[in-house]
Amino acid sequence: MIALASDHGGYQYKERTKALLDELGLAWKDFGTDSADSVDYPDFAHAAARGILDGSCDRGIFICGTGIGISLAANRHRGIRAAACQIPEAARMSRLHNDANVLALGERLVDWDTAASMIRLWLETPFEGGRHERRIHKIEIEE
Repeated sequence: MIALASDHGGYQYKERTKALLDELGLAWKDFGTDSADSVDYPDFAHAAARGILDGSCDRGIFICGTGIGISLAANRHRGIRAAACQIPEAARMSRLHNDANVLALGERLVDWDTAASMIRLWLETPFEGGRHERRIHKIEIEE
């Protein structure tokens, strides 16, 4: 199950992502928003991140105008590794080396064909593990 979240700046791509996931035969859960009316991205990032952390969703695709704000909000949750990506190679590497469990996209920064390519690549790329495993464990800190 893929958690989907967006603010108004990412609403159109979130809706297109639903169709893409349907085409790929992947289940999704939409945590909002439900329109292009102005909203605050943290509200939807937090709800979708909780869906991943409680196990009801495996990974997430979060979309705002740039992908940056929604990824910052998501990354506040221990266990979430959200990667804001603008090119397919970044999406691939976020999975391969960083085991990113959230792909964050910016509707204002990339065209739909590039976004769709990143989504497909991110979904099909496994975590490489190995030497990257110890680095993943160093991301979260105790304070």
